[in-house]
Amino acid sequence: MPAQLIDGKAVAQSVRDRVRAAVAARVAAGHRPPALATVLVGEDPASEVYVRSKRKACEELGIRSVPVHFDASVTQEQLLAEVDRLNADDSVDGILVQVPLPAQIDTTQVIERIRADKDVDGFHPYNLGRLAQRLPMLRPCTPYGVIELLKSVNEPFKHRTAVVVGASNNVGRPMMLELMLAGATATCCHRFTADVAGEVARADIVVVAVGRPEMVKGAWIKPGATVIDIGINRMPDGKLRGDVEFEAARERAAFITPVPGGVGPMTVAMLMQNTLEAAVLRAK
Repeated sequence: MPAQLIDGKAVAQSVRDRVRAAVAARVAAGHRPPALATVLVGEDPASEVYVRSKRKACEELGIRSVPVHFDASVTQEQLLAEVDRLNADDSVDGILVQVPLPAQIDTTQVIERIRADKDVDGFHPYNLGRLAQRLPMLRPCTPYGVIELLKSVNEPFKHRTAVVVGASNNVGRPMMLELMLAGATATCCHRFTADVAGEVARADIVVVAVGRPEMVKGAWIKPGATVIDIGINRMPDGKLRGDVEFEAARERAAFITPVPGGVGPMTVAMLMQNTLEAAVLRAK
């Protein structure tokens, strides 16, 4: 039988409902609502859509949104000064600087300037280091969301082999760490991997994030595996495709995420979860 679809929209909604209830409980107990600052630079249409969705989610869940917008001509010094101001603002719990940034901005320097306890994207080296040491604090949103999706289908993790295809700093590498934290035996494939197909073929859990449409073929999937497709690629006909050959993979897998409607909704939901967690941690 074809694989069961993992409904990212439904799982994301359950996370949002949980966050909304927790925020309401904190406010009822006399605490201020959590606050998330979203910093947008320039007028990139995709970035504007992403930031707008994050600000809308804040409004829906009772989180205070703090919008910041700079022209594309902003200097490194101006942007870092704003990060410093937000770092020092005790009424702000989370800081998100939307990437990509203009060429004159050193993105790494900006990310590292955000205080680790306000880094709700989970990209700061301190937070990635905590994850590597099995002491997670604020976790990268997309890998964190994938773990929630896997838990929704009762993935046991332990005694299971997981393969991540893609080794980006924001998704692939922390995804491998998340899977190890959960108890799986994890491998990460990258551009120097000799036999990606062979690695995928032995995996009980396959997570793909490379940004290449249908790179992972359905024939590679181990029968009964769980497949998480993080890729979102817009094709010439305007349709969205994932990084996995979906129809062929669905014939072999037990569970699979669709594109769209799989991992995508989870990223913003986990950002809201991180903002709440940042507020709770800072209050302690």
